[in-house]
Amino acid sequence: MRKITLSKKLRYHFDNSLSAGTASLIGWLALITLLIILLASTVLVINNWQPASDTVSQPASHFVLPTEAPLPATDTGTTAAESSGYSFSEAAWQSLMRSLDAGTVGGDAADENGNGWAFRLWGLVITLAGLFILGSLISILSSGLESKLEELRKGHSFVCEENHTLILGWSSRIFLIISELAIANSNAKKPRVVILADKGKIDMEDEIRSHIDNTGRTKVICRSGSPIDLSALEVANPYTTKSIIILSPEGFADPDAQVIKMILAITNHPNRRPDKYHIVAELRNAKNTAIAKMIGKDEIELVVPDDLIARITVQTSRQVGLSSVYKELLNFSGDEIYFKQESSLVGKTYGDALASFAHSALIGIQTGGITQLNPDMATPIQTDDTLICIAADDDKIKVLGTPNIAVSAISTTKPRPIEKERDIILGWNQKGETIVLEMDQYAAPESELTIVSELPGTETLINRLATEVKNLRINFIRGDTTDRSFLDSLNLTSYAHIILLCYGNHFNMQEADSKTLLTLLHLRDIETHKGESYSIVSEMMDIRNQALAEIAKADDFIVSDELVGLLLTQISENKQLSVVFSDLFDADGAEIYLKPAEDYVSISHSVNFYTVIESARRKNETAIGYRLLSQANNADSCYGVNINPLKSEPIEFGVNDKIIVLASL
Repeated sequence: MRKITLSKKLRYHFDNSLSAGTASLIGWLALITLLIILLASTVLVINNWQPASDTVSQPASHFVLPTEAPLPATDTGTTAAESSGYSFSEAAWQSLMRSLDAGTVGGDAADENGNGWAFRLWGLVITLAGLFILGSLISILSSGLESKLEELRKGHSFVCEENHTLILGWSSRIFLIISELAIANSNAKKPRVVILADKGKIDMEDEIRSHIDNTGRTKVICRSGSPIDLSALEVANPYTTKSIIILSPEGFADPDAQVIKMILAITNHPNRRPDKYHIVAELRNAKNTAIAKMIGKDEIELVVPDDLIARITVQTSRQVGLSSVYKELLNFSGDEIYFKQESSLVGKTYGDALASFAHSALIGIQTGGITQLNPDMATPIQTDDTLICIAADDDKIKVLGTPNIAVSAISTTKPRPIEKERDIILGWNQKGETIVLEMDQYAAPESELTIVSELPGTETLINRLATEVKNLRINFIRGDTTDRSFLDSLNLTSYAHIILLCYGNHFNMQEADSKTLLTLLHLRDIETHKGESYSIVSEMMDIRNQALAEIAKADDFIVSDELVGLLLTQISENKQLSVVFSDLFDADGAEIYLKPAEDYVSISHSVNFYTVIESARRKNETAIGYRLLSQANNADSCYGVNINPLKSEPIEFGVNDKIIVLASL
């Protein structure tokens, strides 16, 4: 056993102090400098050393006149000033100046008699010691500054922001979320978005800059750390947030487990705030929503992307152009959904209030916390009710004068019955099962569905699904959807709708989208050469591939990243929207439909939108816009979709134009 001596203890404590960091090292240098100054000053005072320039032979104020005899010279070799020397404070000051400035010693003078040389040599010693001290100080400061900058680059410093949006995790849809938040916060005071992810701060900032050209007034702050680590979460300052968005992380076998841990880290943090959080979380599997709700209670809203995309895919396959309607409602660059109380309409019915707004569209009522979209037209508006409207901004929701309705232009066409159809799904992924079950709720009895996939094991799953559906007869064909000869053999014109799914669960994002794009190009080429025509709804994973896919002219695109990112952003800005969109995407309750314009008004004659609203009201529906076929391929005009149009402006509808309505059927 080694004996611990006093010298070892002192060395141990000295080593620990040196390893304490920049402040400790500077402290040691300050102590050494003080000791040097004290030693140097003591030597100067004891030895009475000073430069020759400080000696005086006579007072400066005494002038020798020509008539005066010169003063007798002394032979002591020193003056009174020299013999008195420096005081200790002056000696300390002279030593300090020589230790800090090497040039000071150059001004020390000596005469021919050797006076001042002792001071010169001692000053040189002090200066050399000072050079060592200053060199060490500069090195320590440089190293400390570099270390601090490196720490800042790592993104571990505390975020001193308030009322900010906190994003936990990292995924491909984060760029769209940031872009939409920048638009939503364009008029906000000091808008801030803070990102905490298990990724390098510099890498995050570089990726954001490469994907987003301009975030406007919104400042994006990145911090590096695991969102499930309580200390890392502290750095992101969740206590003063406006809202928190939890993204499903990529690269995990069970991403939902990570999301649930993040929810736990926020809601059960020992230092959590007393006020409720507004959390929007993304889950991959719908079966995990129950436990997430149990943990987050009323502080959390959940979005299940696969379930959402499956529902939208089914609805869009039956109504071409519907995805553009959803994008228009979900993004912040156009009209959005707002909640507002309007006392002037109290006592009126929902049906009577529909035409009361010129620059907004009434779509529902919130009564006692219960949201009703397209309620019964006779539903009265009560004092505490909140109106749900589509508008460019909440200040646009104003009650105006009596509308001008052309009653003679209203069509009396009866609702069209649902007919049985033959549909086909090309490709397969984990959303396929939800899509089939959702299609069964919309389909007429004895409708037929064909599913084509190259994946092994799909047939077993399809056979099980066939026993669970009520209205669909399901057929399965195994084949490669990118094989032209195989596609030629499918007789595609016999199907009413084609749904093209990507193989997102078996290939990476770009490979899956590439296979989808190849299949789409083949389908359009077959259509051109055979003179066939069919409706195609194509699923894409990456929004950047949509521009390429538009060359193939699909009737509709379902872009997973885009729609999910938009929905997460909307709910993060307004918690009440979660119920609204859940109702819109659900097969039960009110949904968005695109119906023939001729079912509402006379075509080939100009009518205003007030007339369309009245015609829809008589069918217990709420008209919110229209789609013009002539602009269906024009991205700049939102593919012909016009939500919340100016109601007094005349429109002339054609045979293939559609009215966008909220209805129960």
